[in-house]
Amino acid sequence: MTAAAPTVGGAPAPAPEVKAPEVNWTFLLLGFAGMVIGQFMAILDIQIVASSLPQIQAGVGASADEISWIQTAYLIPEVVMIPLSGYLSRLWGTQKVFLVSCAGFLLMSVATGLSSSIEAMIVFRALQGFVGGAMIPTVFAVAFTAFPPDKRVSASIVMGLIVTLAPTVGPTLGGHLTEWLSWRWLFFINVIPGMLVLFLVGRYADFDKGDPALAKGFDWAGLGLMATFLMSLQFVLEEGAKNDWFNDDLILLLAVVAAMTGPAFIWRSLTYRNPIVELRAFTNRNFLVGVVMTFIVGAVLFGGTFLLPLFLGRVRDYSASEVGTTMVVSGLAMFLTAPLAGRLVRKVDLRLLMFSGFALCAWGMWSARLVTPDWGFWEFAGVQAVRGCGVMTALIAAQQVTMSTLPPGMVKNASGLVNLSRNVGGAFGLAILNTSLTRNTALHMSELTQGIPVTSAGMQAMLAGLQARFADSIDPDGSAIKAVFGMLQKQATTLAFGDAFAMLAVACAFAALATLLSRPVKAPAGAPPLDAH
Repeated sequence: MTAAAPTVGGAPAPAPEVKAPEVNWTFLLLGFAGMVIGQFMAILDIQIVASSLPQIQAGVGASADEISWIQTAYLIPEVVMIPLSGYLSRLWGTQKVFLVSCAGFLLMSVATGLSSSIEAMIVFRALQGFVGGAMIPTVFAVAFTAFPPDKRVSASIVMGLIVTLAPTVGPTLGGHLTEWLSWRWLFFINVIPGMLVLFLVGRYADFDKGDPALAKGFDWAGLGLMATFLMSLQFVLEEGAKNDWFNDDLILLLAVVAAMTGPAFIWRSLTYRNPIVELRAFTNRNFLVGVVMTFIVGAVLFGGTFLLPLFLGRVRDYSASEVGTTMVVSGLAMFLTAPLAGRLVRKVDLRLLMFSGFALCAWGMWSARLVTPDWGFWEFAGVQAVRGCGVMTALIAAQQVTMSTLPPGMVKNASGLVNLSRNVGGAFGLAILNTSLTRNTALHMSELTQGIPVTSAGMQAMLAGLQARFADSIDPDGSAIKAVFGMLQKQATTLAFGDAFAMLAVACAFAALATLLSRPVKAPAGAPPLDAH
């Protein structure tokens, strides 16, 4: 027999309010801070070796081809762990996955720093990238599940700063560490902050529990297909430009492998009862739009961070510290923009924010197409400031678009897909920019040499002056011709960089226009996630 509902004055009493569980802010903030530090280390280590490769090469006796694998070996296995971490955190719980990831990352950092051969270093770097990859997406999942809805934007701002600042300051920090101590400290430096991360996460970050039932029927075939597809794709993107793309047999083979295993992995994920990566999140239109935008943000973020130091090193012969001083403007612009972007996210249609962010990026990159061999700190300051503001605005808005309307059960898996899209976008951007620089430098060099006939009076006068300058050398004529070739090469390289900046600008402009085609994506402030399609 059912008990009668209590009444007040003959009318049914109102149902008691269901209070949201109280948040232990001390535990939440300290645990999240530990995870953020770990995420910063994992992203920083991608670029921290960039400005110190010559010193590492000399230290372990590696060839020029071998030393490039110090970065590649980290990135290729990392892209496998990023989507896999969503499954592992659902299986074991976020805290356990993060602790294992951080502990393994620290051990591999020390092992890499102690390496005496390039072969051992590549193996340890690969393991470092694989185990450390789990520290990147799990932070996103915590930000959108552990924090109350009205605080998620603030957590998103913190993550946006980490994602943008870590690759920006990586080469600078690495260059200074190598100058002050030695290249081995690029890896040893992880130990002290890593120990802090283990303490904070182990003590305060018990945000959820795992589901051991997920271990039944683990999709080993899906894992194999995913790993093969992502590692093949990453290798093709990382090494393709260096090896003339499909003219290289290995690049062609791995491209075919990626083209076959990619669709097979998608089919397996859609049909298997317990897939490694749950692709249902892509049925949410906001998530799909956000992933595309995050892909482009990755290309712009990593592309801009790649082009500027390369130009300053190749054309201006800047040292690592001088490059770092010039790059600091971008980091400051991002840091100062983040609080404003966080306020706007709560009040403005996110489509307009994404449009504004990409439009600012396009403006900054387009102005850099006019770069000359004399550009330095002040000429690039405006470019970096505008680009930095745009990247931060677009990134924070894209994060909200992507994650804010997903049901909580999808967030852990979706965070891996979002981070994967940013990394793959960055890899695509670098591959295209690398190819563009190589081909356009050769093209401009050909145009310059054809446009200046050797018989011209101006060229003859220049050669005569240079021959007089090199009169004391063994071969004055050869030295003069070599000097002219060097000047033309610098000019051709500068023109190629201008083309690359223009290419990024066009991509940003396209992304800005694409955001206007999406549906309104502003979630009400403080609303819980909705399953919006």
